[in-house]
Parts: sequence; C-alpha cells; structure tokens
Amino acid sequence: MNPVVMRLMGITKGLYDASGQTINKRMTVLDGVNFDIRQGEVHVLLGENGAGKSTLIKILCGAVPADKGSLEINGQPVVIRGTHEAQGLGIGLVAQELSLCPNLNVYQNIFLGREPRKGPLGGVDTRTMRSEAARHLARLHTDIDVGLDVQQLSIAQQQMVEIAKALSMDARILILDEPTSALADNQVKELFAVIRVLVAGGVSIVYITHKLGEVFEIGHRVTVLRDGMTVATKDVAEIEDVDELVRMMLGQKLEHVMKRTQAPKGDTALQVDHLSTRGVLHDVSLTVRGGEIVGIAGIVGAGRTELVRAVFGADAFDAGTVSIFGKPVRHHQPAAMISMGLGLIPEDRKRQGIVPMCTVAENVSHVAMSRIARHGWLSKAARRRTARRHVERLGITVSSVDQEVRYLSGGNQQKVVLSKWLEAQSRIFIFDEPTRGIDVGAKAAIYGLLDELARGGAAILLISSELQEIVGLSDRIYVMRAGRIVKEIDREEINGEEILHYAMGGEIIGSLNQ
Repeated sequence: MNPVVMRLMGITKGLYDASGQTINKRMTVLDGVNFDIRQGEVHVLLGENGAGKSTLIKILCGAVPADKGSLEINGQPVVIRGTHEAQGLGIGLVAQELSLCPNLNVYQNIFLGREPRKGPLGGVDTRTMRSEAARHLARLHTDIDVGLDVQQLSIAQQQMVEIAKALSMDARILILDEPTSALADNQVKELFAVIRVLVAGGVSIVYITHKLGEVFEIGHRVTVLRDGMTVATKDVAEIEDVDELVRMMLGQKLEHVMKRTQAPKGDTALQVDHLSTRGVLHDVSLTVRGGEIVGIAGIVGAGRTELVRAVFGADAFDAGTVSIFGKPVRHHQPAAMISMGLGLIPEDRKRQGIVPMCTVAENVSHVAMSRIARHGWLSKAARRRTARRHVERLGITVSSVDQEVRYLSGGNQQKVVLSKWLEAQSRIFIFDEPTRGIDVGAKAAIYGLLDELARGGAAILLISSELQEIVGLSDRIYVMRAGRIVKEIDREEINGEEILHYAMGGEIIGSLNQ
C-alpha cells in the first residue's frame, strides 16, 4: 500500500463570505471532514452541490482557512495560510474554469508571474521558458507548440497547459475539478492517459466529477461527502456499481426520480420545417406538442446546439420556417421568440444563461422585467419577492436573493436560469444539456421540474449527451448526425443501442450504461 502523502482530520468550516471569512460558525459548510490521499493514486471526491467539495478544495489550496481541524503533508503538521503556501507544499489545482490568458502563448502562461531571468538584473529568459514548458508538456505525452497563443488551442489542449503549469510548480498533489465537463469522448480518453502517466510517476490526484461512470474508469479510492460530512471512503474495487454511489450521495437511486408521468398530449406547439444553414443544418423538420418532452440525440458535432440556436433566433438560417402554436414566425429574433412564449436554457449557462456579476433577484427578473414592473417602475422589492418565490419552489441554495449568481454552485446557477424562464411564463422550453456539470441531487430536481412542466402542458425540446437521461425522459427522440435528422423514434421503440446506431452512422458502439 502506498504511503499517505496528505491527511485532513476533523476539518470544519462555518458559513463564510466571498472573502473566505467565517460569518456564522453554527451553520457549518464542513463538519468534521476526514480525507487522505496516498502517493500515486486517483482519489475521487464525490458529493452533491453544497456537500462541501468546493470548500474542502479551497481549504487545501489556501483560498479559505478552516475553523477547526488539522492537515498533515507527509506526516508533518502544516497550516496553509494562502495560495502561495499551498503551491510551496506541492498542491496544484486545475479548476473547472480555466485560468489561462488567451492572448498569451503557451510558455508565457505556464510561467506567468514566475518568469526566469537572465541573471539578477537581466531580462526574461525566453529560451529557458520555452524549453521548460516543452519539457513539462512532454511529461504529459503531448506535443503542443509552446509558441502558440492559448486562444488557438482546443479546450483539451488548454487543460494540458494548465496541468503543465501546475507541474512546473513541482505539484505532487494535483486537484482536477470537473476536468472532463467540456471534453468529447476521445479527449476524455487522452486526459485519462495523461492521468495514468502522472500517477505512475508518483503524482497524487484528487479528482472531482459529477460523471459517476468515471469513478470506475480512473479512480482508485472514492470519498463521498453529504451535508458537509464524510459519508464513506471506499476502494473503487469494493463498489458494486453506479447505483451504490448514488445511494451514498442521495440515499436513493437516480432512476427513481427520472420516471415520467404520462399525460395527454396537446396540440403542436413548436414546428420546424426544412430548416437549413449552409454547411451546418440540412433540411431539418420536427414537431413538439404541448405536454411532450422531445429529445434530440447525437454525438458531438451532430448539429444539435446549432439547431436550437437557430430555432430560438440566436443564429440565422438560410431556408425553412419555424412556427409557434401554428403561427409562422416572421421576425426571427430572440426577442420575438420570447414574446411568443419560447425560452432557451443554453448549453453554456455561465456565458449565455446568467449574468454572473448580478444578483439572484436581478437574474430571475431579467426576461420578465416588463411584466414585474408596476406603472413602468421595477422596484428592488418586487424583484426580491419574485426571486424568493422561485428560490422556495426550486430549492435554490442561496444566502439571500441579493447574492451574486457567480458565487452559486453549478446546479443552483442552472436553477436560476430555469427560474428566469418560469417567471417569463414560457410555454415552450428548449433545454440544451440541462444537467451538464451538476450533481445528482440537482439532476433529480431538474428531472422533477421537467416532468412537472410537461404535466402542466408545456412543450419541451431536450438535448442531452447522456443516453440514460434522454431515454428516460423523452416521449419521442430525433437522432441527428452531421446536421441532419436521420431517425425519429417513438417512446415504445426507444432503445439506447438503436440511438447509437443512427448517431454513429450505422455502427453500434458502447452501451446504455457507458
């Protein structure tokens, strides 16, 4: 058994503000958490949003101080008073939101703020920066040109740069926070190969993910947090299946909250006829009725997001028509679609769904301001009352409705986006990857809301890359490939392997559980 390189004992943290200062010790975010990591292992950290994962990571990285508890590195007690001390102890973080400067090149990003000099009074030693950056990237078995600007790289390549940056600081404990949330399947395999190389070299990995299948593919041990406390730490080999992980996190199986309530379907609410965009969409037609959840399945690059953005009016199209409740849309722009009752919950909620620097109350009322206003005046009190109603309905975890949305977890941010469209009284909802990057508890809440909306007569168009999700929730499924709809499947005939068959161009790959 490999030696323990880091051990946390009894870590406790009360409710704290944006600066990390505790404002209420009785409302604990972490309550006596125990956690350790061994040399050369991948230790997966699981838990719902709000379980305490982010706070635990902030404590490890020196961004937030613990109120109680102790930390040991290689058996020696340590106190981490800041991020530089954490880096000095060999702790590195690759956050979900990458922190690279897009206009700087790769080697400049890797050594940003730590540029080597040509002697005490010399200039920046560019040659050393280039060679060292290339050396660290070579450790990851990647041949990225260190002279390229970061904005020229794919997301997967940018992650390699972030990891190389951490390694250049001699990171021996590397924290990876949702590293696969924006990666395609082939990129995930490349990342996992890099992780295995690092682990073989003695680096210890703390791996945070909401994709439970990854636990079995890359993890050695797993620790589950719930309500700020340690539920269990187990060897992955001892865990039976994903259901066992879900029960540890939720206390119930996720499939139990993915059940659809069958209700009578209404008239056609959304109709798309022969929609085409040169090089992107090709003669796409579909319908969605009131009370119906219609799924759009397909692999990355199939054109699903491009289709719904065109339907919403965010992107132009060359040919075709969109009709709402039987009326062809004449002025195809988002404002017109919103006024006709269409709402879009976008794939990229941080950039397109929320205004991060604004409060929960401001975000919730963003689309429906004219309806909430009285005599042309929108008061803060009205916004707060509106937001509190949605916070209660959707179970959004906030300190107050005046809290800035950027400080919320991913699942709670997604609920704020949903609240915005609920307040706008939308009757047609487009959900583009609604559960990407959120925990199983938030997923359960969104599944319940989807079912509630459909039972209430709303028409729902759903995009999801998770087969279990789209199979479990959809009344009908359209399968897309290369910008075309290649198959329509009714609920009675929905089958995961058939979806993959058409999505992959005839070749059945994988299974529903992958």
